[in-house]
Amino acid sequence: MIYVAIISVLITVMILIRFLFLKKEIRRVTEQLQERSTLGIDRKISLAFFDNDLEKLAEEINVQIDETKKADAQKRRTENELKQAISNISHDIRTPMTSILGYIQFLEDDNTPSEKRREYILIVKNGALRLKVLLEEFFELTVIESADYPLKVESVQLNDLVLEVLVGFYEEFNRRNIEPTIHIPEQEIIVKADSSAVKRVIENLITNALKHSTGNVTITLRSTLSSVELIISNPASQLKTEDLFFLFDRFYKVDQSRKGKGTGLGLSIAKSLMEKMNGSLTAELKENQLLMICRWDPHETKYMN
Repeated sequence: MIYVAIISVLITVMILIRFLFLKKEIRRVTEQLQERSTLGIDRKISLAFFDNDLEKLAEEINVQIDETKKADAQKRRTENELKQAISNISHDIRTPMTSILGYIQFLEDDNTPSEKRREYILIVKNGALRLKVLLEEFFELTVIESADYPLKVESVQLNDLVLEVLVGFYEEFNRRNIEPTIHIPEQEIIVKADSSAVKRVIENLITNALKHSTGNVTITLRSTLSSVELIISNPASQLKTEDLFFLFDRFYKVDQSRKGKGTGLGLSIAKSLMEKMNGSLTAELKENQLLMICRWDPHETKYMN
């Protein structure tokens, strides 16, 4: 009996010691959490005494810490992007508005010759049209990014759709003396998407390529084992690798002086539409060639011989 009593006492002592260690470790974890919240100490929870349940708790806390860091980083980026967008749209509105008001003052002058009046009226008209395009694209992007933006998802035959859009740019290619290089397979490639949205994406990407190309424009449609890809590429010697991170931001322009005629919204609209259709739009820079790559999931595609 004495041995049973001794063993019972030892077990009780061990349980008590373990309980005290667990209690001490819980206090230590609590202190670490308090340091994070009150002192802003940015480090994960660490343990000195290991217990399976306590380890799982610490692991889950650390996962939440990582998620909070990601959310904070995304929030900061969104805030910075919004501030930059507001600054850019203010500049893009103010510039033509200042020009319009200035030339209206000239038109109000009775001594302005008639030929000059025609010239000033044209300048005012062009400025007003630029403002109209800017506001329309800004409104369109706002609508597209809303949660209830309607999409009519259906089977879209990309081969013909891409060629149809390219035909619409025939005069623009000629005017810029550019003969596009087109690689479209005979095999039909069908994706689940909204045909009008896909058209808008292609139009925006080709418009962007034409505006900034220093040479040819290449359009490639292909299917891979992992996806269907539509690639629109053009020489872009003025582009830097760090620009790729911002290309799809609202109102972003590589030309920081913002003297170009574009609104800086075309790529944002294209990316938003692709994401709405469960696709993706990314940019790559290879040997001074800018590649805009639209990708569709293979589960959303079909190939026909």
